[in-house]
Amino acid sequence: MTTQTDIQVPADWVGSIPEYVAYQTFVKLGLEPGQDFTYQSPLMGGRLDKGGFVIDFLFTEPPDLAVNVQGVYYHYEFGVEAKARDLMARSALAGQNITLVFIDDDDLLSDPTYYCREALNYQDHSRLGGG
Repeated sequence: MTTQTDIQVPADWVGSIPEYVAYQTFVKLGLEPGQDFTYQSPLMGGRLDKGGFVIDFLFTEPPDLAVNVQGVYYHYEFGVEAKARDLMARSALAGQNITLVFIDDDDLLSDPTYYCREALNYQDHSRLGGG
């Protein structure tokens, strides 16, 4: 399994190492940044003290798909507040006919191509999605 210390991330990258892995994997799968997807989309207010969401990947094709990378520590072990926020984001996007799929960072580091392809097929294997 790849670890986060094995991955070389450019100094100007804004985001986590697992998000970088997902970004690079979507590109390797033939998707074009800025055309097929946006990274760190500030949907619904972006990073605000209360109420805003940042979507890691928002796709234009299919136009009803978003993907967030879930850090296992922060999103599952940090407490119910983080889980509740993730579920609120999913619900808010569902109200806009957008499916939010989560990819857990440990899954992403073990097999990025598989989990990114699955996400593009609306398959959520994350702990939050029941996987």
